[in-house]
Amino acid sequence: MTTTPQEQAQTEPAAQGHPQRWLILGVICLAQLTVLLDNTVLNVAIPSLTSELGAATSDIQWMINAYSLVQSGLLLTAGNAADRYGRKKMLLAGLALFGAGSLAAGLADSAAQLIAARAGMGVGGALLLTTTLAVAMQIFAPEEHVKAIGIWSAVNALGFACGPLIGGFMLNHFWWGAIFLINLPVAALALAAVVALVPESKNPQGDRPDLLGAVLSTIGMASLVFAIISGPDHGWTSARVLVTAAVAIVVLALFAYWESRIPHPMLDLHFFRDRRFTGAVAGAVLITFGMGGALFLLTQHLQFVLGYGPLEAGLRTAPLALSVVLLNFSGLSAKWTAKLGTPVSVLLGMALMSAGLVSIATLAGHGYAGTLLGLLLIGAGTAVANPAMAHAIMSAIPPAKAGVGAGINGTLAEFGNGLGVAVLGAVLNSRFAALVPVAAASLPAALASADGAAEKARIVDAYSSGLETSQLVGASAVLLGGAVAAVLLRRAEQADSKHVA
Repeated sequence: MTTTPQEQAQTEPAAQGHPQRWLILGVICLAQLTVLLDNTVLNVAIPSLTSELGAATSDIQWMINAYSLVQSGLLLTAGNAADRYGRKKMLLAGLALFGAGSLAAGLADSAAQLIAARAGMGVGGALLLTTTLAVAMQIFAPEEHVKAIGIWSAVNALGFACGPLIGGFMLNHFWWGAIFLINLPVAALALAAVVALVPESKNPQGDRPDLLGAVLSTIGMASLVFAIISGPDHGWTSARVLVTAAVAIVVLALFAYWESRIPHPMLDLHFFRDRRFTGAVAGAVLITFGMGGALFLLTQHLQFVLGYGPLEAGLRTAPLALSVVLLNFSGLSAKWTAKLGTPVSVLLGMALMSAGLVSIATLAGHGYAGTLLGLLLIGAGTAVANPAMAHAIMSAIPPAKAGVGAGINGTLAEFGNGLGVAVLGAVLNSRFAALVPVAAASLPAALASADGAAEKARIVDAYSSGLETSQLVGASAVLLGGAVAAVLLRRAEQADSKHVA
């Protein structure tokens, strides 16, 4: 099917980029930041929700998980919808849904209402996370993609760092619903800016909607993430985990079979024949596995071992995000990537991150200095590796499928993070239980049942040992991911150069 010049302009990045591309990038990053803050801001409100809504532990888990489950399950479908119906339209729909869900969450007066509102916010979040990256790929010229993706990635780190801080500030001055209502003015501002500034872009071929693929991918990914996040609390051999994991495997296998058979698949499986794509995918899963799990453990180390409160712990993890923001917003990481090439940049970045995790594991017991060194190394590595990895994924996919590419990138991040928290958490718990056979299910419970200061010190030492082991496992995963990705990306470049020659 041929395309008109106007249709081509709707999907191919402009040679010189959109004249207002940096302003537009600021707008879409603002929209994305709102979504990312909500991934972490709720954690600090758990005590308030427990007392004011009478929420049980299971209710709290669903308040947190409803958002991530819906969002992770819909990322591929949202990306496909953006490609087909228009990325600007889906960006506006995402902002509207996210704003409406935030209003409902802020005004909820029961746990059930808040869970439903969070699920609605997850739908909007899936649309926003996929369309923001897809729009960025459309408005920038190819040579500016790495820098643009670097800034987009830096917003991820900013959201991670600012969520607990903003949540803590709001709870100190207002009631718990305010952590959701602060999204409303941001969403309204972003809506107006998107209408005025963001150009429309979509796949000019308008592939027929893959409704069955959308249903299968949503059920499969949501089941997989649910099994992963249920494992630590319910046991990996529990019926809850085994049944949902089996559902995920069967449904995702059906999804892959269906996608390989239809003429207009939502996810073209031929992408996986591209070594650049498979290298970036392998690296992305391992990097988020190691980082997601290790940083989850770091917050526990700061609070349970070093004795910091939630707000203090949040402030002490801020150097990681600040270093990412500084290196990406200044353009330094993009310059390094351009000079070194993608394979070397990925390997260097992930080696730095691995070294940072080793520093935290081995030096954190001597105070905050070792942790600070580790955070700065992780930040520098993240600033180099993450944009290079995301760019490798997006550049291996045709511009017309940019939304699907963004959905794949987001799905990998959700999957890797969830798996990292689950697996490294299991490593920690098994090590802790081995060293303290009489320990309760958690450190606070074990300390509460301890008899005397000597036993409490022994329990804390055992927990620290478990944290160290888990962090080292995470460091190994990150380093392995860097090596695998670099080798595959290098081979892809060599194959491309031979093909050109």
